[in-house]
Amino acid sequence: MDFRYKWKNGTPPSRDAAAREKHLLDASQFNSEQDHKLAEEAARKHLGIPLITPDEETSTLPHAAPPEEKM
Repeated sequence: MDFRYKWKNGTPPSRDAAAREKHLLDASQFNSEQDHKLAEEAARKHLGIPLITPDEETSTLPHAAPPEEKM
């Protein structure tokens, strides 16, 4: 099965490389950010890797409290 968009490096990445990359497709072929986002999701589904979630950048661990100031 062929994919209709141009890949970022000219060829489809391996599943391991695609899972680490944020963008898999060449951004110059899209007119809007929304089109690019939808195509990226389709590319991830095509490769069988997990989709990027909106909260992926958020840390799951709590942040430490700021240290107390010394007087």
